[in-house]
Amino acid sequence: MGRSGMDTDLDTDVVIAGAGPTGMMLACELRLAGVDVVVVDRLAHRTDESRAGGLHARTLEVLDQRGVLDRFLAAGELHSVGHFSGLWLDFDEPESRHPRPLMIVQSAVERLLEEWAAELGVRVRWSSEVTGLHQLEAGVTVELRTAEAEPTTLTARYLVGCDGGRSAVRKLSGITFPGTPATMTALLGDVEFASLEEDYIFGRRCPGGHFSVLPLEPGCYRVMTSEYHYVAARDAPVTFEQLRESLIRLAGTDWGMHSPRWVSRFGDAARQASRYRDGRVLLAGDAAHVHFPAGGQGLNVGVQDAVNLGWKLAAVLRGGASADLLDTYHTERHPVGERLLHNTRAQSALARPGADTDALRDVFGSLIVIDEVNRRLVGMITGLDIRYPVGGDHPLAGRRVPDADLKTPAGATHVYELLHAARPVLLDLRGGAELAAAAEGWADRVDVVESRAEDHTWPVRDAGEVPAPDALLIRPDGHVAWVVPAGAAPDVAALRTALSTWFGPARRDR
Repeated sequence: MGRSGMDTDLDTDVVIAGAGPTGMMLACELRLAGVDVVVVDRLAHRTDESRAGGLHARTLEVLDQRGVLDRFLAAGELHSVGHFSGLWLDFDEPESRHPRPLMIVQSAVERLLEEWAAELGVRVRWSSEVTGLHQLEAGVTVELRTAEAEPTTLTARYLVGCDGGRSAVRKLSGITFPGTPATMTALLGDVEFASLEEDYIFGRRCPGGHFSVLPLEPGCYRVMTSEYHYVAARDAPVTFEQLRESLIRLAGTDWGMHSPRWVSRFGDAARQASRYRDGRVLLAGDAAHVHFPAGGQGLNVGVQDAVNLGWKLAAVLRGGASADLLDTYHTERHPVGERLLHNTRAQSALARPGADTDALRDVFGSLIVIDEVNRRLVGMITGLDIRYPVGGDHPLAGRRVPDADLKTPAGATHVYELLHAARPVLLDLRGGAELAAAAEGWADRVDVVESRAEDHTWPVRDAGEVPAPDALLIRPDGHVAWVVPAGAAPDVAALRTALSTWFGPARRDR
């Protein structure tokens, strides 16, 4: 997968700043589409800091769509429950093959993504910090501070900032980051204990805050403390002793805590980039949104940002789509980020100490056991309920496609298997040559698959069981762009419009 059609003065198609989960997932998406990419990161090498602790259903579906899910399942452990601000939720969603959260630390996720990226030919440059950028008519020049004496520059068609909450790319591009500041201080660390009396402690509330002690692996525990009487300076150092003192203040003991592997600090600041695109510069993941890390959503939303953006960048760079397609990245993902900040603010408020909050938690806890309430919160946290504004009133339009079982001339398969190559799929479940003929001008970019649905109805979020459609156009991110309802005549003109809108003009029109 080379750089066909690149200008000779460009170093690569896309520079990605940040080698975390968002950056590496985006790099893999781009390489699957034949786009050349260089990932740069200010760190000297990848660390083993555990950080985030799990993958939710929609992220698992995305990995399944790319054929790499088994690698992640082998490295983690599935659980049937999660939480909303420490109140238990049941994650048993009937319309997903992968409803349960996968407990897997971020360092393992990053390692697996980096291995996959290496297989796809992604280049990663460590010790390369973005210090400047300059947008050109046909690209962007990225200035880097490296371990070498002289500064380095890379020129690409696009730059994507996946470089965290303090994103240099966001700051250099002048994109504002409005929101609310931190009102509390949380510490966490991966440690060992001399005499822990319980298998785990989850969200134990105290007059000054709350704490948790959760097992990560045999002999190692994640300790988290949250206190509300002070806000630590943003750049103040964090130490193991601070974590020990915080746990003693809240729990009255440290249970002989020792041998820290990693300590860190966070707060409940909530900020979102005012726009996700500025010309040839885009933002994803924590560079676009930061929040209280409640419910394990941040890593997942970042990965899903990457999957939404990756195929659109590829369509512009390889498929002849207009650069205006990139504006739909902001249109679709900015509201997701807004909702992320909204629900984590709510969780942060529910976690605060005090009698008033205790009463609120009691009332909320009595509601959360209602199936519809549980389901609404689970859909929000996992991203299973996202519906993009693609047009059309069919229940599937804009939603993630169900992973339905199919029977093709080549044998049995399922929808997600058709998406392994990260290409659009026109799935014809009615038979005949009409749709294939209509899509002939996009044959270089869109896979036309004729098959038969094994089930007469498909489960669709918030719509229940709906009749299996006669045909549908599936974007590479697994969301449906066009549908033929069961028994209806296909609107070929609408199909051509959808193909042109999302994947560029027909070959004969160029």
